[in-house]
Amino acid sequence: MADIALQAGICILKHYEKPDTAQKDDGSPVTQADVEAEALIEKALAALLPGVPIAAEEACSAGRLPQVDGAFLLVDPLDGTKDFIARNGQFTVNIALVEAREPVLGVIFAPALGKIWLGANKAVAADVLAGAKLTQARHRRDIKARQQPAEGLVAMASRSHMNAETERLLSALPIAERRPVGSSIKFCQIAEGLADVYVRAGRTMEWDTAAGHAILRAAGGDVRQPDGAPFLYGKRDAKFANGDFIAAGDTSLWD
Repeated sequence: MADIALQAGICILKHYEKPDTAQKDDGSPVTQADVEAEALIEKALAALLPGVPIAAEEACSAGRLPQVDGAFLLVDPLDGTKDFIARNGQFTVNIALVEAREPVLGVIFAPALGKIWLGANKAVAADVLAGAKLTQARHRRDIKARQQPAEGLVAMASRSHMNAETERLLSALPIAERRPVGSSIKFCQIAEGLADVYVRAGRTMEWDTAAGHAILRAAGGDVRQPDGAPFLYGKRDAKFANGDFIAAGDTSLWD
């Protein structure tokens, strides 16, 4: 699955210098890179895991919602499209496997940064270029989330989705520093022990969070609803939309 994300990076980077941008019905941007990368990923996943339903962002946005009664895959071919258009490097390919409504495997690849994160039984980070194989990755290392620092939490903040409810949730936590970061890299920074929390109120989609959730959980953290209730997947009736959540490296946050 990691090699599929690495191949999708080629589709994305060939459009990086001059993105072709359109607008979806919900007002969010979409590029030719999104479309081509999703087609490649869907075809490769269908060959790798035949019969496993795939909920992919652009297909679902077009109304093609799969039935997901058992295990299924969530795909965001280009998470952080605004960051891609802004050419700041902070965009990712996200692929996750969900079983029993929980993410059990996650892959996040940042093509412009040459970094990949994986989560299943353990969490791993490595440096690798788009189009390479995972076996060619350098500086491969196990990663672990950290305990809450006594001096306060480092919060990952969305570059473009801050709102009053997110501010309210953040105000209840001992935040010492905020760092604006794009896409699912926020989850990965927490999984690496470089930050502590990512708080988000408002609409996100399951393909935005599942891969990061799997990686963070494998690193010892978790993603939960603000009250500590499980954050579950497979909400087809809601078109795979999420509710509010907190991603934390130290699960004692909810104690």
